[in-house]
Amino acid sequence: MTIGILKEPAHETRVSLLAEAVGTLVKKGITVVIEEGAGGKAFCSDADYRSAGGQVINRAGVLSQADIILSIHEPAPGEIEQLRTKILVGTYHPLFNVGLMKQWAAAGITSFSLDMLPRTTRAQAMDVLSSQANIAGYKAVLTAANLYPRYFPMFMTAAGSIKPAKALILGAGVAGLQAVATARRLGAVVEVFDTRPAVKEEVISLGAKFIEVEGAADASKAGGYAVEQPEEFMQRQKAKIAESIAKADIVITTAQIPGKKAPILITEEMIKAMRYGSVIVDLAAATGGNTPITKNNETVIYNGVSIIGNSNLSSTMPADASRMYGKNILNFLQLITSKEGNINLNWEDDLVKGSCITHGGGVLHERVK
Repeated sequence: MTIGILKEPAHETRVSLLAEAVGTLVKKGITVVIEEGAGGKAFCSDADYRSAGGQVINRAGVLSQADIILSIHEPAPGEIEQLRTKILVGTYHPLFNVGLMKQWAAAGITSFSLDMLPRTTRAQAMDVLSSQANIAGYKAVLTAANLYPRYFPMFMTAAGSIKPAKALILGAGVAGLQAVATARRLGAVVEVFDTRPAVKEEVISLGAKFIEVEGAADASKAGGYAVEQPEEFMQRQKAKIAESIAKADIVITTAQIPGKKAPILITEEMIKAMRYGSVIVDLAAATGGNTPITKNNETVIYNGVSIIGNSNLSSTMPADASRMYGKNILNFLQLITSKEGNINLNWEDDLVKGSCITHGGGVLHERVK
């Protein structure tokens, strides 16, 4: 069996596997072919891959030789013919790319999108959303701190006292909790909002205040993902957020719903209530953003408030992001390969079936259908 690693599009700095992970596969008797320059932006050279036992070749060679192709983003549409009967593994956002998934199905491509992996305890070791969100939450706070024109911590100096920054984190998932921890380490006073009361203890344990709003829809059966909330709850939520945001200097928003536009949590009126120099980092920018002003991959200044739209902050730490992503991939590959290093698709495994988007000439995943 041969596994291929593709070079990502120009905007992406990560790579599916670093040299150390390639070495792990080679020791199992698996041939690994890597596109030239694939790991360059993640500080992994072609020489590093060769030292680990990988073969560095051109893109056409990877596409033709590999049985399983690893690519964080979907390969170019023009390469579909070269991908016929291949197995693709990556994060392809199939709920937003339904048309492409149909094309893959028609081409006989078997695809696994790990952003659709069932979020169970057993899946944690291959949960790419969590590993990358951890980095995003960390970098969101550092990005805000770099742009914020004041100190984060409180200072008592001969020139006078400086009050600590007040941070508001909307969403206490993996990214939100890491943002809380990072903001607290920098000395900010932190408040957190989330629709799930179950995260209250985690928030408090990190030294932040949890804002409670009653009447949230039960998300316990959503497999770890967010759910849409009733209108009455949304109104109460907005009132609470408006109250907190007027006092906040830094706001980190993380709210997303798989396959749907991100909910608007911060209105223009709320932004106008913030003081000049405040910063909003919107991690939901790629799906529309949590503010009506957000523009993906841009920083917009609105009424003196900087709104940073960035859903790919993990790419700003490509070395560790690739290492963590690669570990997730290695764990997943164990599910679809045998101990002898051959392809073994076990459709009885809920993680294999739950993350498979296309197979056998059709769209297999029920939600994507």
